[in-house]
Order: sequence, then structure tokens, then C-alpha cells
Amino acid sequence: MKITWLGHSAFLIEGKDRVLVDPYLTGNPKASTTADKVGCDIICVTHGHGDHLGDTVEIARRNGATVVAILEMSNFLERTGVRSVGFNLGGTAKIRNTEITMVPAFHSSSIGAPGLEFSAAMPVGLIISSGKVVYHAGDTCVFGDMRLIGDMYKPDVALLPIGGFFTMDPKQAAMATKLIRPKIVVPMHYGTWPPIEVDPKEFERLVKKSSPKTKTVLLKPGESMEV
Repeated sequence: MKITWLGHSAFLIEGKDRVLVDPYLTGNPKASTTADKVGCDIICVTHGHGDHLGDTVEIARRNGATVVAILEMSNFLERTGVRSVGFNLGGTAKIRNTEITMVPAFHSSSIGAPGLEFSAAMPVGLIISSGKVVYHAGDTCVFGDMRLIGDMYKPDVALLPIGGFFTMDPKQAAMATKLIRPKIVVPMHYGTWPPIEVDPKEFERLVKKSSPKTKTVLLKPGESMEV
């Protein structure tokens, strides 16, 4: 499996299928590519905020990709003319050769549409099984049931926000790593704007101290790792 960080919370996960998560590229000062250059089979959206929903509709239309989102957001996306599979927390959907399970995330969610903004149900984390198992936590604080996520799904890779202010900071994310116990952890959702400017090496140091069996991989936008 190849995992590429596109900046912020956007990742391209290439396993049995090409899975794009939270494709916020247009307007993202740290984006490593543009929406018109991304190819994918599946798009996963953790919640409706613009820095996660991002370019989903445009990319889905161009690629003929299926979008995976919580039910209420899926209903909205269907109205935009894209193919969407909507389900809910605890549910699993098999799209092509990839299984995707929704797990909790503690955050908020809304969608900005022309002339209005409205609630977009709950934010979620995602367990993406496409050869290897990847846990994309979405936007969240640390919570105790992350231990259950680790126990049940045993992720090879955890993608965790560390920027603070809107999500976990390095200290909380290191605790989350300890609860989840992945083989590899990759920080995300930091450095995009001043409020979430943190040093990822602080996170790496904290993980090394509290979870010595977990390897921290610090990617730069556009960089990839093989799992």
C-alpha cells in the first residue's frame, strides 16, 4: 500500500483501490497538488467543514468516483449529481475491493452551500481496509474509546490530527497513539494556518516516549510512504 499526504487532512491511499480522503486542495496553502490532477476510485469525507469536504464534488464527477460519507451528507452529495454511499457509525460498506467502517470522532460538522450553512450530521473517523488497515481519525480530540478502535481493527497506520485549537494537540495525539497502538502513526491537520502551527517533532518525541513500539513517520505534503 502507498500512502501520500496531500496536505492538511487529505491523503491518497493506494491499496486494492485508490482511496482519497478529505480532499481539501483548492484554497489550501499547503496542498501538494490541484484538484484537476488527482485520480481516485473512492472518496471518503469525514465531515462537512470546507477544509475536509473540499473538492469532493469536482473530483468525484471527473473521476466517476464513489463518495463515502455519513448518511445526511451523502443525501446532500447525491443532489450535486455524484454517486454517494451514505451509512452511519458502526456500519461498514464495501466499495469495489475496499471495506470502510465509520467510527466516532468528537468535533462538529456543517456544510457551507450557496447562501446558507447547515448542519451536516456527525463527524466520523474511518477505518479503511484496502490490503492494509488505515485509521483516518478525521478531526477529533482524544477519547478513551480509541482503545476499542485499536482492539477491534488493529490498524497498521493511524493518521492523527496534531494541530491543536480545532483538534488534538501533540500531547493529546500521543495519548491517542498509546490507546490505538498502531504500527505506524502519521500526524496531519497542522501547519496549514497560524492557529494550528505546531512542531511535529514534538509529537514524534512524545510518541517515542509513550509508545516505543509505534513508528512515527513525518511526511511533507506530496511525500509518500509504503506500508
